[in-house]
Amino acid sequence: MIDIVFEPIAKFFGTHAKFIIGVIVNIILIWGTSTLIDVFSSRVEKKLRLKNSDSPLLNLLPVLSKILKAIIIFLLLAGFLQSFGYNVTSLIAGFGITGLAVGFAAKEAIGNVFGSVGLLADRVYKIGEYIKFNGYEGTVENINLRSTTIRTLEGFIVNVPNNQLANEEITNVSQAHRRRIDISVDVEYGTSNEKLDRACEILREIADTNDDIEDGVHAFIENMAPSSIVVRLVCETSRTSWADYVQVKSSVIRKIIQRYREEGIEFAFPSTSIYMAK
Repeated sequence: MIDIVFEPIAKFFGTHAKFIIGVIVNIILIWGTSTLIDVFSSRVEKKLRLKNSDSPLLNLLPVLSKILKAIIIFLLLAGFLQSFGYNVTSLIAGFGITGLAVGFAAKEAIGNVFGSVGLLADRVYKIGEYIKFNGYEGTVENINLRSTTIRTLEGFIVNVPNNQLANEEITNVSQAHRRRIDISVDVEYGTSNEKLDRACEILREIADTNDDIEDGVHAFIENMAPSSIVVRLVCETSRTSWADYVQVKSSVIRKIIQRYREEGIEFAFPSTSIYMAK
């Protein structure tokens, strides 16, 4: 009874033993080479970070690793098929004949691959940096061969194809050494000359005494608006992240309000004067 059950199984494995062994060997080779590529990539990344943290190769390593894995898998599968009598040359030629059709069908995917390589090679941005583009802004969370994942200020995830980003005007806020603070304040037309001069002096004093404001502060009377005299403060801060920047700007505005109120400098609001002729 046992022989009746196991004899067909033994014959099956006897006939297909080479194929099964070949499959197992190829799986082990694919797993082994993928692991070696990951280990090698990790070591290269560590060495590059120690030598030069801004090396463009750091951004390209993940993409190059994936491309290398794909090439090795293709070569192993081709060798496996060749060993079982399949004409790999004809198979490749067949792929070449259908290549145009596949290319047209996958032109977006191919464009994304080249787009990601271009973005990483140019070091436009990297994971963890804050960028702005086409009405969106947020922190880069992931970059792969197809797209870039960005988390917006609202906490939403935006997945943008790399070929689209490659053709966009991108502002990398994280790579800025300084950010500009530009504040205009409207004061009443009834403000005396002394207080008007004092209004500009206060703006300069606030900026000069703030440790987060860099040298090169400009405070001046900018314009005569329809219902106010406009004084303006232009300065720069080294706190470039969005959260730090808005805190510095908020601190400056709060101080302006406090000092103007203390010194009796009145803020203007939109108004219209009407003169009635008799």
